[in-house]
Amino acid sequence: SYDFDATKRKCDIGNYYYGQGHPMKPHRIRMTHNLLLNYGLYRKMEIYRPHKATAEEMTKYHSDDYIKFLRSIRPDNMSEFSNALFEDCPVFDGLFEFCQLSAGGSAAGSVKLNRQQTDIAVNWAGGLHHAKKSEASGFCYVNDIVLAILELLKYHQRVLYIDIDIHHGDGVEEAFYTTDRVMTVSFHKYGEYFPGTGDLRDIGAGKGKYYAVNFPLRDGIDDESYEQIFKPVMAKVMEMYQPSAVVLQCGADSLSGDRLGCFNLTIRGHAKCVEYMKSFNLPLLMLGGGGYTIRNVARCWTYETAVALDTDIPDELPYNDYFEYFGPDFKLHISPSNMTNQNTQEYMDKIKQRLFENLRMLPHAPGVQMQAIPEDAVPDDTVDDDTEDPDKRLSIRSTDKRIACDEEFSDSEDEGEGGRRNVANHKKGAKRLRVDEDKKEGEDKKKIKEEEKTKDSSVEKTDSKSVKTEQTSSA
Repeated sequence: SYDFDATKRKCDIGNYYYGQGHPMKPHRIRMTHNLLLNYGLYRKMEIYRPHKATAEEMTKYHSDDYIKFLRSIRPDNMSEFSNALFEDCPVFDGLFEFCQLSAGGSAAGSVKLNRQQTDIAVNWAGGLHHAKKSEASGFCYVNDIVLAILELLKYHQRVLYIDIDIHHGDGVEEAFYTTDRVMTVSFHKYGEYFPGTGDLRDIGAGKGKYYAVNFPLRDGIDDESYEQIFKPVMAKVMEMYQPSAVVLQCGADSLSGDRLGCFNLTIRGHAKCVEYMKSFNLPLLMLGGGGYTIRNVARCWTYETAVALDTDIPDELPYNDYFEYFGPDFKLHISPSNMTNQNTQEYMDKIKQRLFENLRMLPHAPGVQMQAIPEDAVPDDTVDDDTEDPDKRLSIRSTDKRIACDEEFSDSEDEGEGGRRNVANHKKGAKRLRVDEDKKEGEDKKKIKEEEKTKDSSVEKTDSKSVKTEQTSSA
């Protein structure tokens, strides 16, 4: 069974707002979280508040000036900066903290995998794959994926990145263009479509060999066609590259009916990719990404969480805080539309053949030199409550870790023996156990002391009587 980590911070990520009319809505993360709770999936997961990525951690990839700029710019001082960001990447309140939470969650997931504290880690607030080293792009400001992969590379020789967003994962591909330690595989719409990169030819060229596989798709691809390309391509990649960790970006804008998308996948078809990559039993980091029909995004990521947990959940949606969003059917799964699949069998076979030829050009399972393992991005802060100095003031972060918000979890009678399973409860349970043991130990010590006292008292009386007798004799 999988020890499953989901990174979040009390769903605060859902409070951020890109602006009126903007298609990117962080509120979808809150909706996903609420569905996970009401399906009861959180009982099978360990849920952590993510480490907030610092500026220093972000500059492990991004330029110092760019991160300084993100820290400084606000809606009220935008006029001081020339050409601030782009039209699709607006400046909004709390922008830098939003980036900290997204990047920190993904980096924390990688650290959990590196420490072998979980088999699968999830950050649905991550997957922002367009951000460049010194530039925001495509609704993305900080590339949490690159930061997470850099963390995985401390312990893994080769990391495989897979992108099933409808848009090409150009930011991640660009970041690792010159290394053979990361292979990027992207299935996306290509042509007159953002970001306009990701042609099939982008592999096996240039000085040396860079490991980037791009599968350009046409409008209307359905579940059957997608599975027909995904499984054989990924089987070949796994055989050839032999990674020891996998990062899967699960952008939900490739679903049917997406506000910005033009594919025709159902949630089951999209989740087949998760199911297939999970079958390799490698450390797996699952991230969010695009997705602009937010009711379907929440449905999709909830179902894919269940797939990761090997858990069946009913199609009938449980009542939740956003129940009205899912009308009129109030079902988990969606039906495909009747749009034409322009990906003909001939086209798919031709692309696969060319792709396999390109893969044969690359050296198999490239090695890496031995080196000292750098320090983890996120410190190991699993401190025992009882070992902390009671006179020392707790930091806000330490206090936060002890708080479970009432609206997030509820220990009700119908949850069975033991209640919910999360880190806070494990710690409380352990502490309660220690308190009981200490109490018992204290009682035992008290009993022993009383027995010794009684014994000592008896001995004193005997000694006193003896002395008295001697004094009488002497007299």
